[in-house]
Formats: sequence, C-alpha cells, structure tokens
Amino acid sequence: MTTKEKILHLLQQSDVVLSGEKIAQSLAISRTAVWKAIKELEKEGYQFDHLANGYRYLSTDLYNAAALSKDLAMIPTIRTSEATESTMKEAKLAALELDVTTPALFLTETQLGGHGRFNRPFFSPKKQGIYMSLLLKPNQSFQELPQYTVLAAVAVAEAIDALLGQQTSIKWVNDIYLDGKKICGILSEATSDFESGRITSIIIGIGISFSIPQSDFPAEIRDKATSLFAHEEAPTFSRSALITEIWTRFFALLAALPNDDYLGRYREKSFVLGRHVQFTQQGVTYEGIAQDITSTGELVVKTATETKVLSSGEISLEKY
Repeated sequence: MTTKEKILHLLQQSDVVLSGEKIAQSLAISRTAVWKAIKELEKEGYQFDHLANGYRYLSTDLYNAAALSKDLAMIPTIRTSEATESTMKEAKLAALELDVTTPALFLTETQLGGHGRFNRPFFSPKKQGIYMSLLLKPNQSFQELPQYTVLAAVAVAEAIDALLGQQTSIKWVNDIYLDGKKICGILSEATSDFESGRITSIIIGIGISFSIPQSDFPAEIRDKATSLFAHEEAPTFSRSALITEIWTRFFALLAALPNDDYLGRYREKSFVLGRHVQFTQQGVTYEGIAQDITSTGELVVKTATETKVLSSGEISLEKY
C-alpha cells in the first residue's frame, strides 16, 4: 500500500478529525508528505475538510480501480474513465489488443453515446449511474456458450435485492425493474471467428440508474424509468459496493455451471411469465400468454393458434 493509500485509509476509518502531525507520526513520514498526499488524492476526486485541527474525510462515491481490483480479484483488468462514448466501445477496442488480460472490466462516470438494444440511447448522467462492460474471451462455439445475459440479469437483480433490501423483477430478456419502472438494461454482444466458427469475445454491457432524481429523467421516459435512489437524500451504499456484489455473484454463477439453478431463479424473478404479451416477427404482430423460459433462455408464448418460441427481439405487455 502506498503512502497515499495509507493516508486515505486512515482518514476513511476515522470518525474524528486527524491532524497532519498525528497522521505523520502514525506512518512515520513528514507532515509535508501528508500534505502532498492529500493534494494528490484531491486531484483524483477525493474530498476532505481542511480544518484548523486537521483533516476530515468527506464521503464520496468514486470508482477506484485499485480498490475494486482488491475486491474483484477474478477480474485482472479494470479500467476507469471520467467520460467515454460507451463502455461497450471501449471493450470492443480492448478485444483487439493482443496483450489485454481478460476478464476485463470497463467503467466510466458518464457515456456520451451509450445505447441499449436496437441502438436506443441510454440516459447516462455523470456520477449518478453505473455504466460498465465486461470483456470475456471464451473461445467456445456458440452452442457451448453459457446464457451470459441471463446470468448477468440474475446477478444484477439479486445483488440489488441484497443491498437495497427490496425485490427487483426481470423483464425478458435484459431489463431489471423496481416498483414497476426500469432501473437497469443489459446488452450482450459476441464476436466470432469466421473460419473456426468459434466465439472469440463476449461483451456484457450493464447500465444501472443509481442516484438520478426522478425529475431529472427525460420527459419521454420519466414514467417508465427510475433509479435506485430517486427520492433519497443519499444512497445507503456505494456504487463500488454494488459493482463488487454484481460481479462476485456473476462469477459464482458461472463457476457453478452446468448447474442450471440460475434459470429457476431467473424464472422466479420474471414478471413476464403468465402475462399477456405482444411481439412482432417478420412484420406480423402476435399476441399470447408467456408460458415459460427454456433452458437456453428463450421465451415460450402460447398464441390463439400456436406456440411461439422467441430467442430474441422485444415484447410488450400491459402496464406492469
């Protein structure tokens, strides 16, 4: 641990003001070294009260790659940024790097061109959401691949439940809902080698609305979307804590395969099953009852005349 990290740890763990002299004595360094370290930490975005009797840490919620790396040892590469076009694009570019170590996680404070399925824009206000993409290089055939989107949905939903103390729901196949409104979108993309037919990379993009005030959402989605802390004065846990919880659960699910218990958990969290849904295939609109989710993540819908099995696309249903 560097001197800077030691000072940050001391101040974060203290409930009282710590003088520069006391910090210096604790770490056997000079008061000038303490002052320099505080300045460096402030440049990184950490905030401190500078009082007559010393320093006091002011709680912030910043992405700290070093701290996350300690908590997420299963992810050897973690890259953070203040702003980027999208973390999906960052992950795609990294997939072309010969020396990138995977799994690799990309985090940003805001996305300038974030999008979900069907290239829809994703609302990404600065420091009020979690915008991240995980790069994997499985080198498997398509048939061998796990259901990454389903695994991610279960991990996100259960991580939020555990930290927030409320129950989330999943809309097939990639949206997480809280109190009837969307709080998270998940997008998975694969790249294959044409000659071998094997999947060379998988990117799982996750966007979570964390602490966006309800009134800040664009008018066109205000009634459909919300954030984990849309009405709270302050979040009860940090974004980093949720990030750690999500990926810890995701890799635990992945390690447990071929156990398919995650599919049972996914079905239990689905608010689509048993509901009347509508969807379009090849220009034709169908209606029916969502009956099941298969072992490969497909949605089984019973229409008036036949049973349809949906592997992709979008469904709509009466207001949730």
